[in-house]
Amino acid sequence: MSTRGRCVYMAEIANTLFNGLSLGSIYLLVALGLSVTFGLMGIINMAHGEFVMIGAYMAYVMQQIFAALFGRSGSLYYIAAIPFAFVITFLLGCIMERTLVTRLYGRKMDSLLATWGISLILQQAARSIFGSQGVNVNAPDFLKSGIQIGGCTFSYNRIFIICMVAACLGAVWFLMNKSSFGAQMRATMQNRSMAQCMGINTKKVDCLTFALGSGLAGVAGCSVALLGSVDSTVGQSYIVYSFMTVVLGGVGNLLGTVLGAMIIGFSSIIVEAYQSASVARAIVLFMIIVFLQFRPRGLFTIRSRSLDE
Repeated sequence: MSTRGRCVYMAEIANTLFNGLSLGSIYLLVALGLSVTFGLMGIINMAHGEFVMIGAYMAYVMQQIFAALFGRSGSLYYIAAIPFAFVITFLLGCIMERTLVTRLYGRKMDSLLATWGISLILQQAARSIFGSQGVNVNAPDFLKSGIQIGGCTFSYNRIFIICMVAACLGAVWFLMNKSSFGAQMRATMQNRSMAQCMGINTKKVDCLTFALGSGLAGVAGCSVALLGSVDSTVGQSYIVYSFMTVVLGGVGNLLGTVLGAMIIGFSSIIVEAYQSASVARAIVLFMIIVFLQFRPRGLFTIRSRSLDE
């Protein structure tokens, strides 16, 4: 192989690795919230994708507010949109947990059906407010170009998403492993009755944990908004892979969620190099299902002393 041929080959490999890392990061960002609500609480929240949708729409709302106030959205709107989306989805998650989810603990099929109904309501509400046509969120000025290295182009918005995922992952890890709330969360997950005996307010922990997962979904929505048009079904595009990410990595295991997202991301990009996108998705899902037949608890398993397990 000539020197030019080797350079082209290495550029293709670098592009593939970057695209796989980028796609895996997007799945991971969406799955982080699920790893909290589904992984730690055991709640099958079918409305999780709609919280992603709400976060994406909040980025659009903030863009319109800045355009109305300053004549152009510029770059600051997106910086403001991230905490704004987190707060809105956090509060909505708190309301949803207090009014509905708290009545469904231990009833997985009921929680699945109830949250699926909530997802349909939220989709219809989005269509009523923003219309059935998709809206566009313009990338902020500092994310409109990319880095050229050899024959590879690394877009700034993809790099930004990867950095955002790393920041969110670090924040969740610190919260779960180095804070008093994280200790209460893990105690409630492992043995609710014993946690209550130790004086932990498990209802408060449940509410804040579910709200945290919803808030993370809102942050994921801000990132998803940079990748294409935002409509009422944008969250559904990621929900299946996100559930698969959590299950593949091991329910309730943060490291497993990271590895699961990367495996799915890289597998999807590699298969898509030889097949169409729809066929590639089917192949990847089939591979995950086959893997789970041999290891149903995923890559990593959290040991629990709960009496009801």
